[in-house]
Amino acid sequence: MQPTRTVFGTWSGGRYMHFGEMLSEADLEALAQQAYEDGIRTFLTADVYGTGKADEMLGRALKGIDRNSYSLVGMVGHDIYDGQRAGSKGYARFTHADLRSEDEYAEYLVTATEKSLERCQADRFDLVMLHNPDTVGYSNVKVWDGMKNLKTEGLADLTGIAPGPANGFTIDMAHCFEQYHEAIDWSMVILNPLEPWPTNNLLPIAKKYDIDLMTRVVDYGGMFHDDVKPGHHFKDGDHRTYRMAGWIERGSERIEQMRGIAEKYDLTMLQLACVWNLSQEPVKSVAPTFLQEAGEGARPVQEKVTEMAKVPDVTLTKEEIATIAEIGQNEGCMKLKGASTRNEGEPQPDTWPMRDELVPVAERWGLNPAW
Repeated sequence: MQPTRTVFGTWSGGRYMHFGEMLSEADLEALAQQAYEDGIRTFLTADVYGTGKADEMLGRALKGIDRNSYSLVGMVGHDIYDGQRAGSKGYARFTHADLRSEDEYAEYLVTATEKSLERCQADRFDLVMLHNPDTVGYSNVKVWDGMKNLKTEGLADLTGIAPGPANGFTIDMAHCFEQYHEAIDWSMVILNPLEPWPTNNLLPIAKKYDIDLMTRVVDYGGMFHDDVKPGHHFKDGDHRTYRMAGWIERGSERIEQMRGIAEKYDLTMLQLACVWNLSQEPVKSVAPTFLQEAGEGARPVQEKVTEMAKVPDVTLTKEEIATIAEIGQNEGCMKLKGASTRNEGEPQPDTWPMRDELVPVAERWGLNPAW
């Protein structure tokens, strides 16, 4: 089953990713069940979320539901078995040279996928994506032979890539799409009306290679849920406290400029963000973060799930798409992750120097290697 237009990700609820008020596992399980009852039919998890706990939670939530009635998406890539957690940097990728040789990549991918499936109480994933790869993950043929092997082993019907955790990796993704598109049915990327860049550069490349896109962070840190306003107080440890100062104020001003288009189609602001994404090829799915914000006046997270499930089948005009993109124009607002001429020395988990083979890729697609 292909992923559907609306997606419930197990990063929601703050249980594993420290956004907003942390839901209990029982409440998060109930929220996933509500998502299904409301009509959301794709559920996405990653083995690294809660070091397997998110898989287990989703397995309990979906137990007893007809497996053919929803799409199950898994992500593997952080080695939670043999790797060591490096504080906030998380677990090393399975491709780290200290963990295994490239001849062992395929075996790891099979093992990690099988273990994730066991926790999810499922016998297969509809889609498995390579999660937050390092430079080796983007470029090594044995990684992608290993991903294709997941289909051969009957563990996944589709395979793909989910870059992160931050924004960027644009040149690496372009190269990966070109080289390994036969193993990439889907890719998950960051896209929303306040962050059209840099993913806008990947849309035509994905379209050329017939790669469908699932878009996360559609809510822009919760702002499109319409209950994060200037003066909002985040709890200590909330990931959004690391964003640049003033992002809520600037975001609020731009959201107000978009509100007229939402009203034209009788959409909430979250629904507008989803529709804007879905109106652009080859975006096929949207996966916001469902958050229970702290403080009085915060909307119940259950209400946000219902709102998401009711995203109508609306397509914005080309002019409306462009108008929203212009309002939210953010090019150059951050240093992007991945390959860049800004980076020197040994590759780090999320940043590395340009490789020679990336230079013509950047030139071919008009990508700035200094971003």
